[in-house]
Amino acid sequence: MPEAAEMLRGRRVMIVEDELLVAMEMESLLEEQGCSVLGPAPTVDRALDLLDRERPDAAILDVNLDGQTAVPVAAALNAQGIPFLLATGYGNAQGSAPELKDAPRIDKPVSHDRLVRVLARILEARPA
Repeated sequence: MPEAAEMLRGRRVMIVEDELLVAMEMESLLEEQGCSVLGPAPTVDRALDLLDRERPDAAILDVNLDGQTAVPVAAALNAQGIPFLLATGYGNAQGSAPELKDAPRIDKPVSHDRLVRVLARILEARPA
C-alpha cells in the first residue's frame, strides 16, 4: 500500500469517535502512516469545537457518538469542503441523512488496510 501511505504522509486527519479503544487504534494507525491526528473528539460538541480551532485535511467520523448522531459534524465538514469517511458498526441504517449520503463507509471493526485506502482516496483530490 505504498501509494496510499504516501498520500497520507503529512496530512491532518480529525478522528471523531466515542469509543476510546477504537479511537486510540485509529490514532496509532494514522500516526504510523505519517498523519498528524486532531482529536480524537468523542462528542458532537467537542468535534465542532475542534473544527472551530483547526482545519483538518480529512476526517473519520463515527455515525453514533454516545447516542447522538454525528450529522451536525458532517454538516460542518461539508460546509468547509473537508472530505470525510464514516466508520460505523450500524451499516447504512444511520447513514441516510443527506449530510452523510455521499461519504464512503467502512465497517467496524475497522480494517487497517481499508481505512488507509479509503482515506487516501478521499484525500486524492485535495492538494497537500
